[in-house]
Amino acid sequence: MNYTMNKDTYLQDAVYSASPARLLTMLFDRLVLDLERAEKAIEARTPLEATPHLIHAQDIVTELTNTLNVEMWEGGRQLQALYLHLYSALVSANTSKEVSEVRDCREIIEPLRQTWHEAAQQVAAKSAQAAPAPRRLPVSTGASSFGELGVG
Repeated sequence: MNYTMNKDTYLQDAVYSASPARLLTMLFDRLVLDLERAEKAIEARTPLEATPHLIHAQDIVTELTNTLNVEMWEGGRQLQALYLHLYSALVSANTSKEVSEVRDCREIIEPLRQTWHEAAQQVAAKSAQAAPAPRRLPVSTGASSFGELGVG
């Protein structure tokens, strides 16, 4: 039997085993990475190399928009409007291949990413405080904290 795990399998397992809050932060981390890569490609005068990164960023924003439960919290509708604006800005950046447009998108995303990371840490801390001390090795219950972050 071959017990080696390739990179794709490892990444897939990491995604499948991540909590909903962690998945959200992973999406934002990848979104920033896509924008950084697109920006570098445009600066290097290879704008066609930016296209897949900008398309992937658009896909992530679409997923964020589609999974946002706007009824969960007061700011849900405003966040939805921001995601829709960001999607439009990403399409424009992909069409124009202007580095300034990609940077404008990053200026929107980076504070959001930081906020979601902080929210995820708060949810994790709250869950840890509420959980009774296990007597045995912990077993996953499949419970999620998506609802607390306004997603799902």
